[in-house]
Amino acid sequence: MLGRGLLTALVVVILDQFSKAAVVAFFSGRALGEWETLTSFFNLVLTYNRGISFGLFSGSLRLNALVFSLAAAAIVAVLVFWLRRVASPFLAVAIGLIIGGAVGNVIDRIRLGAVVDFLDFHAGSLHWPAFNVADSAICIGVAAMLLDGLLLRREVH
Repeated sequence: MLGRGLLTALVVVILDQFSKAAVVAFFSGRALGEWETLTSFFNLVLTYNRGISFGLFSGSLRLNALVFSLAAAAIVAVLVFWLRRVASPFLAVAIGLIIGGAVGNVIDRIRLGAVVDFLDFHAGSLHWPAFNVADSAICIGVAAMLLDGLLLRREVH
């Protein structure tokens, strides 16, 4: 299952980095914070998140990128160790989604000092914080892990 999980992580990293590069290129030459309206509930916007989830701890400290990257690296190491012991293909993919999302965001922090976010869903003037493919993969992976742990039955030996 190690191979399945790591392949999932690799696909997430590639999709994440490609989508971020495409959005950065699309918005080149525009002012930061401009958006492109795609539907009545979805905009494309280029933002740089220097904090963690939903912009928490987003002070302009350069130390944030290092601290958050080291924390993510430690989490990824634990997940890879766990992945080596997993027997379920479903759980292997879930862990791979989380690893890939974490790595995708760490790449941004190392390269840019912040994470590129661009997906902006909203209901009228109420906006969910912008996010990216890596964030989506992490959320889906965590939900899948919860589903696996709470609902899927395993044989007991």
